[in-house]
Amino acid sequence: MTAPVAGGAGPAERIRAEDIPASLRCGAFGFLMIAEFFYGWAWNTVDFLRPQIRESLGLTLTEAGSAYTAQSSGALVGALVLAQLADHFGRRRTLFWVIAGYAITGAAGALVTSFGLLLLQRFVLGFFLGAIFPVLIGTYMGLFPSTLRGKLAALGNGTYNLSVVALGYALAWTTSIDWRVLLWAGALVPFAIAPLVFVAVPDDRKMIPWGTEGDLARPHKLPMTELFSVALRGNTLLLFTLVALNFFSYQAFAGWVTTYLKDVRGFAAEVYGPIAAWQFWGALIGGFFWGAFSDRYGRRTGAAGFFGAGVAILFYLYVLHSPEQLRWAGFAWGFMLSAQVAWAPWMSELFPAHLRSTAMSIFNWGRIVSMTAPLVTGAIAETFGLTWAMTLGAAGFAAGGLVWLRLPETVKR
Repeated sequence: MTAPVAGGAGPAERIRAEDIPASLRCGAFGFLMIAEFFYGWAWNTVDFLRPQIRESLGLTLTEAGSAYTAQSSGALVGALVLAQLADHFGRRRTLFWVIAGYAITGAAGALVTSFGLLLLQRFVLGFFLGAIFPVLIGTYMGLFPSTLRGKLAALGNGTYNLSVVALGYALAWTTSIDWRVLLWAGALVPFAIAPLVFVAVPDDRKMIPWGTEGDLARPHKLPMTELFSVALRGNTLLLFTLVALNFFSYQAFAGWVTTYLKDVRGFAAEVYGPIAAWQFWGALIGGFFWGAFSDRYGRRTGAAGFFGAGVAILFYLYVLHSPEQLRWAGFAWGFMLSAQVAWAPWMSELFPAHLRSTAMSIFNWGRIVSMTAPLVTGAIAETFGLTWAMTLGAAGFAAGGLVWLRLPETVKR
C-alpha cells in the first residue's frame, strides 16, 4: 500500500478529482483566479512604479533596478521552501499563508522610507509571491484533465495580464494623487479572501489528482533531490535554463519599459501607462491562442513565440516611434511571449504528480539568473544608453527558443 502524503488520508480514503462535482472544481478555479489577479498586481508594482519609487527615495537607475533583484531573490527562496512544504503538508494550507503574506507585505511597500527598507520589503513580498506558480497553479492542474490544462493556464495567464493592464491604467488615472494608493488597492482584497481558501478549494491531502491513480508515492523528505535523479535530471536542467533566459530577457526589456518611455522617448505618465498596458493586452489574448494551440499540437510549439518576441523587441526599440506604433509593437511582444502558458501543464506532465509543486518551483529557479538583469542592464544603460541595454532581451528570447526545442513533448497527438 502506497504511503500517504504527510498529514493526509491514505489512498483508500481519498476522493478522485474526477469525482468532485464540476461546479465545485470550477468554483475553486474562480477563487484561485482572484488570488492570481492580485498576485499580478503586486508583482508588477516593482516595474510600473519604478519611476515613482526612484524619485521618492532618490535612487540611481541601478539602485532602482535592484528592487526587482530583491523581489526575485525572495521569490526564489519562497518557491524552494513553500513548494516543498506544500507537497508535504498540503497545497491548500500553504495557499492561505501565501495569499495573506503577499497582501500584508505588498501594503507594507507604502511605508518604505529608505533604500534598505525597500530591499527588505521587496524580498519578503517576493518570498510569498514566489509560491504562486508552484502552489496555486499546481493546485488547479490536479483538478482537471490534461486536455484542459493548457486552456486553464491560458485563463490564469489572462487573469495575470488583466491585472497588469488594470495597473497600467490605474497608474495613468492616479497621477494627481499619491501613487502609494496603488499598493493599498492591491492588498485589501487578497487579505480579506485568504481565509476563504479553506471553503473554496478542495483539500488536496484528501484528493487524488486527475489521472494519477498510479502515482500516490510520498515525496522524499527533501523533494528537491528527486528532481536531480538520473531519470529527471536532464529535463530539470533544461527547464531551469529556459526559465532563466525568459526571466532575464523579460526584465531586460519589460522591466525598463516605463523608464524608457519616460526618459528616452519623453512621454508623460498618462501616455506611457497605456502604452505599457498594451503589452499585457497582447499577452492576455495570446495566452488563449497558445494555450489551446499547445493542448492540440504540443507544448514544444511555443518556441515560435519566443523567437517572435525577440523580433518584436527590435521593432519596438529601433523601428517604431509614435505612441500608437509602440502600443502595437508591445501588443505583438506580449502575444508572442504568452507562449509560455504551455509551461504550467508541461511541468505538471514531465514530472510525477507527487512532485508537482516542487517541480513547478523550477519556474522560479530562473530568478537566480534574472535577478542580475536589472544590475547588468542598469550598468549598461548608464554607460551605453537604455536602448542598448534593453536589446539584450531580444537575444535572450532567441536563445530561449532554442532551449525550448530540446525538451521532450508530452502531448500525444
